[in-house]
Amino acid sequence: MKPMNVGLLGIGTVGGGTFSVLKRNEEEITRRAGRPIRITTVADKNLELARKVAGDGVKLTDDAFSVVTDPEIDIIVELIGGYGVAKELVLAAIDNGKHVVTANKALLAVHGNEIFAAAQKKGVMVAFEAAVAGGIPIIKALREGLTANRIQWIAGIINGTTNFILSEMRDKGLPFAEVLKEAQALGYAEADPTFDIEGVDAAHKATLMASIAFGVPIQFDKAHIEGITKLESADIRYAEQLGYRIKLLGIAKKRETGIELRVHPTLIPAKRLIANVEGPMNAVLVQADAVGPTLYYGKGAGAEPTASAVIADLVDITRLHTADPEHRVPHLAFQPDQMVDLPVLPIEEAETACYLRMRVEDQPGALADITRILADNGISIDAMLQREPEEGEAQTDIIILTHRSIEGRINAAVAKIESLAVVAGRVTRLRLEDLDK
Repeated sequence: MKPMNVGLLGIGTVGGGTFSVLKRNEEEITRRAGRPIRITTVADKNLELARKVAGDGVKLTDDAFSVVTDPEIDIIVELIGGYGVAKELVLAAIDNGKHVVTANKALLAVHGNEIFAAAQKKGVMVAFEAAVAGGIPIIKALREGLTANRIQWIAGIINGTTNFILSEMRDKGLPFAEVLKEAQALGYAEADPTFDIEGVDAAHKATLMASIAFGVPIQFDKAHIEGITKLESADIRYAEQLGYRIKLLGIAKKRETGIELRVHPTLIPAKRLIANVEGPMNAVLVQADAVGPTLYYGKGAGAEPTASAVIADLVDITRLHTADPEHRVPHLAFQPDQMVDLPVLPIEEAETACYLRMRVEDQPGALADITRILADNGISIDAMLQREPEEGEAQTDIIILTHRSIEGRINAAVAKIESLAVVAGRVTRLRLEDLDK
């Protein structure tokens, strides 16, 4: 049977891994796909590097646009990244009737609605398993494996860089800046780690998962995003004393009035499996009505784990290449005319429990004033930790865990607590998720 010819755009870390795994496991992949899948053309600016990786027998070019218009190519694999030329190449490939596989979560989170609409119009597929959580097949699980369920919420550790940093801060008690340098030295963090440590990368991925889970358009611009740069070692230590771990979570939750879509450091009970995911590993917890909670764990990055997801998409496309476009698995799980326009709720309407840490004058009545403000705003206390002041200290730390409340009420209470004369400086506030239902 005629092979499926693939044009590979970018043969860096993931591109090289894709080429290597596809070649190494060619026989197994052909048995599963039903026909051979071969990378026949590689586009990369560094032709010397491309030749070292691809060897002979593959056409090399530094002109990616010549690949997306080549009539001999069936599938384009886009591994260039970014929003600019990658978008032009993907849209050009679609316009030329080619299927697309991409690992580019940023591109899809920002321009996915346009890209999927173009693909639907041309009757081609855009597959993106590698865009979320590397080698973990979470997109396939959401689009296909859980298709009988109403998905209620998703909570994911979906950025390995930040999870490594938080694990090291907890294990070694080191400050953020010091652990970030270690992560960069080990290759877990980029020279410019902004997208990772500020939560943007996780928000790209959470946005895509939310659209698939709930059948809504991609709405990255509505996501609430907080990173880990302001997180202090003291809070990790206090959380541990209270039985919690702090993780950067991407959360998508469906409520009657809309969808919560947020990324932020989160306290999780230490007994939860996801709380014990350490180092650069990823994990996604999905709560659905029929199956209950399911957890997906594995490597979220790296050459061959990500290549595994890229090749899985190539196999899917090969299997469905001749299928009626109307009867393929939809890009975002739901049929395009069945998408609903549920709004993404502003963070003030999110419903979460909270961790509050405040520096308080060690004097009678201080705690009573704080608890009264919380009660006046309809916020009940779940647990409290008060550190004994060191000898000669006039101030001490008070840590309060609240029950679930609307974010706007917590904001109002925090503002009033900060205005108290007995409270020094700002209140540190972190969200808390039990992840039990």
